[in-house]
Amino acid sequence: MSRSRVLIVGAGFAGYRAARTLARTARHTADVTLLNPTDYFLYLPLLPQVAAGVLEPRRATVSLPGTLPHARLMLGEAGAVDLDTRTVHYTDPEGRPGTLGYDRLVLAVGSVNKLLPVPGIAEHAHGFRGMPEALYLRDHVTRQIELAAVASDPAEIRARRTFVVVGAGYTGTEVAAQGQLLTDALVRKQPRRHGSRPRWLLLDIAPCVLPELDERLSRTSDRVLRGRGVEVRTRTSVKEATGDGVVLDDGEFVDTRTLVWCVGVRPDPLVAGLGRPLERGRLLVDPFLAVPGHPEVFACGDAAAVPDLENPGEYTPMTAQHAWRQGRIAGLNVAASLGQGARRSYRHKDLGFTVDLGGAQAAANPLGIPLSGPLAGAVTRGYHLAALPGNRIRVAADWLLDAVLPRQAVQLGLVRSWSVPLDTASPELARVPDGAPHQPEGGTR
Repeated sequence: MSRSRVLIVGAGFAGYRAARTLARTARHTADVTLLNPTDYFLYLPLLPQVAAGVLEPRRATVSLPGTLPHARLMLGEAGAVDLDTRTVHYTDPEGRPGTLGYDRLVLAVGSVNKLLPVPGIAEHAHGFRGMPEALYLRDHVTRQIELAAVASDPAEIRARRTFVVVGAGYTGTEVAAQGQLLTDALVRKQPRRHGSRPRWLLLDIAPCVLPELDERLSRTSDRVLRGRGVEVRTRTSVKEATGDGVVLDDGEFVDTRTLVWCVGVRPDPLVAGLGRPLERGRLLVDPFLAVPGHPEVFACGDAAAVPDLENPGEYTPMTAQHAWRQGRIAGLNVAASLGQGARRSYRHKDLGFTVDLGGAQAAANPLGIPLSGPLAGAVTRGYHLAALPGNRIRVAADWLLDAVLPRQAVQLGLVRSWSVPLDTASPELARVPDGAPHQPEGGTR
């Protein structure tokens, strides 16, 4: 009897969990193939700590071959899905095209940076969705502090030591919180401090930071950020970005060489090419995560519009918490379609959120209980250690070392500005030179 071919596209929270579930429940009846551009699962909540030098890059990654021994990893980027012929076309890391067939398909392609029609953003800002962007930001911030230390022009010093983060959601808040601690530590090591601290601005058009989370988490985060000197500006947006700074919507010009774009995410554009109904760019699925009209195709995570059974008429938000749990349900339902178990609808109640604000500070509401300060910090790190599918000891060791040793103020120069463009469908990969001239390292990129 031939074995069914199960193809999972994407190894983010949803895809990784689906692969792990299927490898356990259907490994005797199905061949599971995982198509992903990288050989690791990236634990995104730890990425701000990578950018800030708290964690080494590999700590936030989990090996796919090492943790999914019963799934076959195929390195490549999916380019198109043909639902009629049940094939997925992809390009491997060396640029060669390939095709994979399937009997069951799980689309877990995730999301990419959200772009807004703001002049200069695509040219002068960079996002924060993948490891290359985190590595670039770490080098870039270190470089700006070092260049400011030897500059003689006060205006240049201020510009290089000013950092603007747009978007006060989960990612932007943590980037600003971790980045402020990093730059303060870097400046303390400089022989010429110029008498002022680095300036961090966190902007958002919403009336508060973390507008999508609990109000108490928002107030705690706002208080911690402002207490450290971060300029939190709500109801404020960027009108234009240039190589020398940004123009705010109130007309103020902020001199800066660093613009981090964290305004949110949009579904991977791959799903738009399927020709199936979408909900704000997300592929519509039923409560069992199946694509209507194609019972052999399942979708989960940020690229899927999953009905929220707890809030009829709405769809589950694009969060890692939902993606992780949807991945499990998708894996179980694929197995059920192959005769292993019964299918299940996706239903989930939020268990709370955690926001790491750097050092011993955090905001958390586990099971709806509001926490702040060191206790919230302990809960937050405990949650991440429990959620990580690997590297727990290494991550804990890095946290311990960061608490007792100074951070290494070095830039490796492995990721250049032109290799992490904001407008990309693959933030997990650094762009490879294609014959275009090398772009300089100047400007806000």
